[in-house]
Amino acid sequence: MGNQIIFNKLKEPEYARREAFNSLRTNLQFCGADIKTILFTSCGPDEGKGTVTFELARSIAESGKSVVLVDADLRKSVMLSRYKAQATHKRVGGLSHYLSGQATIDDILCSTNIPPFNVILTGPLSPNPTELLGNVLFEKLMWTLRDKFDMVIIDAPPLGAVIDAAVIAPYCDGAVIVIENDNTSHRAAVNVKQQLERTGCRILGAVLNKVRVESSGYYYKYYGEYGK
Repeated sequence: MGNQIIFNKLKEPEYARREAFNSLRTNLQFCGADIKTILFTSCGPDEGKGTVTFELARSIAESGKSVVLVDADLRKSVMLSRYKAQATHKRVGGLSHYLSGQATIDDILCSTNIPPFNVILTGPLSPNPTELLGNVLFEKLMWTLRDKFDMVIIDAPPLGAVIDAAVIAPYCDGAVIVIENDNTSHRAAVNVKQQLERTGCRILGAVLNKVRVESSGYYYKYYGEYGK
């Protein structure tokens, strides 16, 4: 694996944030040794799913386990711009290259400057992402990564907006729904849950995101006592 991605915009997370992702990592590990490929989706855009998957993968890597983050949002990926990612090789391929038969798994798999954190970028955004993700090549990719890494995290598009996450869910060991605090409706969350259930993919739980610690009595008491 000669390709490498450098994330130039990284900052050390604050105590409460770091502990939250460490807790998420631990909870996922307690789901069972057979749970290795985990899909993350949400009800709608801008709920923080991309941040959750990145910081979770970072937490897993910092614990000493090998992890690969697959950016499967072939419609609206923000990873490159958010973290100022830069490839050390000019011709690094992405997921859309692989699914369209233009690249091999080795061509798209990249190490990063947070070892052993690895990543597969989206590549060029696709006009037919659902068809690409339903390709048998995606199933092959999941089996290959499952054997190669301790954990595989898939950042999928919001299931409340497009069907892509439901297409790839059957190839994953479990799924997690990211829910934005005080924004996502109960009906939207139940709808996404039901769509995932119909795929046969095990729902591992949900992540309540964008909680203001200082405005929540429980979280402020817990993190305020230990974090400062």
